[in-house]
Amino acid sequence: MATTPQPPQTAIAGVPEQVLHTPTAAHLIRKLEAQHGPLMFHQSGGCCDGSSPMCYPRAEFLTGDSDVLLGDVEDQPFYISRPQFSYWKHTQLLLDVVPGRGGMFSLEGPEGVRFHIRSRIFTDEEIQSLRNAGRI
Repeated sequence: MATTPQPPQTAIAGVPEQVLHTPTAAHLIRKLEAQHGPLMFHQSGGCCDGSSPMCYPRAEFLTGDSDVLLGDVEDQPFYISRPQFSYWKHTQLLLDVVPGRGGMFSLEGPEGVRFHIRSRIFTDEEIQSLRNAGRI
């Protein structure tokens, strides 16, 4: 059953954020928001375009039970597919921008750049705090 995107979750003291973004990504997000209105991101685990973070107008992409809200970037919700989350739940994602073509449905495509995910593995202490907060 599809639902509209939920508001981003607020940060919990002592619990690391699961998705961060670079200043370059922040600049592009603000530019795309000015052009398209509220946005949302979705990271799926598919092949081709599905393996890149995708940026959509918020009203044009429905999320559902198979999606996990990781947090927000520049006040735009960032979701990941539940199967992908099961692989990446122990990592902190960093949304960045690199030269190249984005996914054919992702809003940054015409800009000559694409959103890109970098990641790092959480420390044991961070994983425990995420578990205690019910985030993983």
